[in-house]
Amino acid sequence: MNSPFAPHSKLADVGTTIFTVIGQLADDYDALNLSQGAPGFPCDPALVERAAAAMRAGHNQYAPMAGVAALREALADKIERLYGARYDAEREVTVTASASEALYSAVSALVHSGDEVIYFEPAFDSYAPMVRLQGATPVAIGLRPEDGFRIDWDAVAASIGPRTRMLIINTPHNPTATVLDEADIARLIALTHDTGIIILSDEVYEHMVYDGAAHRGMSRYPALAERSVVVASFGKTYHVTGWRVGYCVAPASLSAEIRKVHQFLMFAADTPMQQAFAAALAEPDSYLSLPAFYQHKRDLFAEHMAGSRLRLLPSRGSFFMLADFRAISDEPDHLFVEGLIRDARVAAIPLSAFYADGHDTGLIRFSFSKDDATLIEAARRLAAL
Repeated sequence: MNSPFAPHSKLADVGTTIFTVIGQLADDYDALNLSQGAPGFPCDPALVERAAAAMRAGHNQYAPMAGVAALREALADKIERLYGARYDAEREVTVTASASEALYSAVSALVHSGDEVIYFEPAFDSYAPMVRLQGATPVAIGLRPEDGFRIDWDAVAASIGPRTRMLIINTPHNPTATVLDEADIARLIALTHDTGIIILSDEVYEHMVYDGAAHRGMSRYPALAERSVVVASFGKTYHVTGWRVGYCVAPASLSAEIRKVHQFLMFAADTPMQQAFAAALAEPDSYLSLPAFYQHKRDLFAEHMAGSRLRLLPSRGSFFMLADFRAISDEPDHLFVEGLIRDARVAAIPLSAFYADGHDTGLIRFSFSKDDATLIEAARRLAAL
């Protein structure tokens, strides 16, 4: 249909994401899809039955805007048990229609035109567009492969200025699979002390930290919790990314502003799913078992990749692992990935997709959130390259 309208785009340089393109290619070539950050195995049948039971019980209309009360209470209890911080379930815990909605609501509510927001690249690809949509400026600080993708806190200090409104943290980190340590926390506290900087902490992989390490989220540290919006995901934790339910916790003054956006953006997350998650949280093993569960998959994939010319980088958290392909090819990473799908029938994501300028590091990202048989077969195909 022809239209007389030629809108002035707010995101003129944004097109179809690489994730959609790779997903379509994977389907076209019937490839094993290790590109998507979604589990390739069923969720707990009991969780499905809890959602169905909630539907049968009549929980099919709008939930309260901030979330079902029982779920918010369960979340406040869980966070206190794990991290020692007590959030007020009524005023400081908000259930959202996905973690992505929580991130967007926080940025939209708390960042103003002319502000600057510091984030770290490679990065989850929605951070910078969210900031730009507010008329603000995203300020990227690079994480260097040769430094193990550790944060250069001196570079952060040099980037902080009078317009810095927010700093986006992601731990465990997608796509580099790194996690913050105590030295990182100490620098973050020092740099934000006595400033007006808000921390937006994306912690959707909080239960996927390996080798006995602790998750160092913002709620664990009072000096950070007081200025932080912490975002988490039920979809990642319970293997139901399609249910699109997340949440955020923050001091009451910040939560009040976030809810102003949330109520007009979505109003409320799906009601029966919230009821199901409230029941699931009563069984702590449903999330405390995840480190061992995913570490097994990480190690299984690495073991079967031992003979590959792809060099795997350490994965300390999340369900991702990076691989260096330069021993195989010097071509751009997106072309290497396309060839990988066609020839080996295994799908990955080029790391350039996580840079605003498409920076090519010679690395690709695999997801090991798949069933064991798929991981073993994918590794066999990749080791044959």
